[in-house]
Amino acid sequence: MSSPAVLRGAAPGADAMHVPVAIIGAGACGLTAALRLADAGIETVLIERDAVPSGSTALSSGFIPAAGSAAQLAAGIEDDAARFAADIQAKAHGTAAPHLVAAYTGAAAAALDNLARHGLAFEVLDGFLYPGHTARRMHTLPERTGAALVAALERAATGAGAYLLTRALARRIWADEDGRISAVGCERPDGSMDVIGCDVLILACNGFGGNAAMVGEHLPAMRDAVYGGHAGNDGSAIEWGRQLGARLADLGGYQGHGSWATPQGALVSWAVMMDGGVQINREGRRFHDETRGYSEAAVHVLAQPGGVAWNVFDSRTLALARGFPDFVQAEAGQALKTCADLPALAALIGCGADTLGRTLADVRPGGLGVDGRRFERALQAPYHAVKVTGALFHTQGGLDIDAQCRVLDRAGLALPNLLAAGGAARGVSGNDVSGYLSGNGLLSAVAGGHIAAATAAALLKRELVQDSGNQPCRTRI
Repeated sequence: MSSPAVLRGAAPGADAMHVPVAIIGAGACGLTAALRLADAGIETVLIERDAVPSGSTALSSGFIPAAGSAAQLAAGIEDDAARFAADIQAKAHGTAAPHLVAAYTGAAAAALDNLARHGLAFEVLDGFLYPGHTARRMHTLPERTGAALVAALERAATGAGAYLLTRALARRIWADEDGRISAVGCERPDGSMDVIGCDVLILACNGFGGNAAMVGEHLPAMRDAVYGGHAGNDGSAIEWGRQLGARLADLGGYQGHGSWATPQGALVSWAVMMDGGVQINREGRRFHDETRGYSEAAVHVLAQPGGVAWNVFDSRTLALARGFPDFVQAEAGQALKTCADLPALAALIGCGADTLGRTLADVRPGGLGVDGRRFERALQAPYHAVKVTGALFHTQGGLDIDAQCRVLDRAGLALPNLLAAGGAARGVSGNDVSGYLSGNGLLSAVAGGHIAAATAAALLKRELVQDSGNQPCRTRI
């Protein structure tokens, strides 16, 4: 496999296969963009490395946060974009890019409503709030899986007329000296290369979580962590951007997860923690406030003896957890252990019963943990437990973009016809793992894809005007 490269000059054979818009990556971001472009009658091709679209979206729970959607309104939930934006900034301690927070929270509901018009039957997740959210705004399909979300998006996009080119690994981009993209080169399984000419290119190919060298450089806390994301997240977008002189931002931001069942390698829903569950280390102690977020929990879990912890909860929470397919998968892999009483739980964990008893004594109505967590109820025997470790899921930093998803160069000028969204671009989590608000990844993907499509359409319209005699220019951001 060749390295990502930007080549200067004319692309050989680009005239033979040419589309107005090419999109690299057929995950939630690319498919959302392609669907909106198809609705506008703009010919688009999605370039996808896998045989079937999957990516980080398929590996997620498929929950998309949005404020003011038709589904949310139908459920009688009071919420708006300003409140959503405030929650994002509160989680990121004010460090999330303000222009993207405003753009994404403002576009998310419209993006979901458009998807709903194409048959995606969203409902709002009920029963609990994810950490940092002050309203129920997680939208899910009835299947509650990322795989179902990707499949539904693919059906909608291709049904509307978008072209999907699978088993096509984008590796080359042709551009002129001003950074104007003219074509993409895709490696095929037989070693041949297809060259696709385009007027606008959207990078929707996620981040660098699958690139060990880049993870070691930018995310040292995750250097030895399990990677739960897609292998295709190899940093290609960043490498192309560097060669084009693009600016990078928030490379220290990422989504971790402190509830990766080990050794099964399955995600255990954080609903377990938000419903009253706790994380216990090998010494029988809690070690952080679990309600602050599952992303930074990855770092806390990895810092424990052996880099592991036990999710401990009771039968009420077990009933809730079994409503999530990822938990069902973990249980099918024998991750769930049940203990009749506290001594049995201590024996499972390998800690002293006295120490564990003192730890769980704080878990009671009105109880306050040493980390500041306030409990609403006690855990009731029998106890259920899952052994977990911390994992890296996807990165939240990348190409710097403006509110229209245009890629910026190092001087803050928008490159002529290169757009990026989702994991390929800077997200809304700031520059640290603790800034990740639940759902930020799919927010950036779906809202970003929706916005990028509108920008691509506007650029194509401007190109028609320029062909009539006007001269192109860059805009300082």
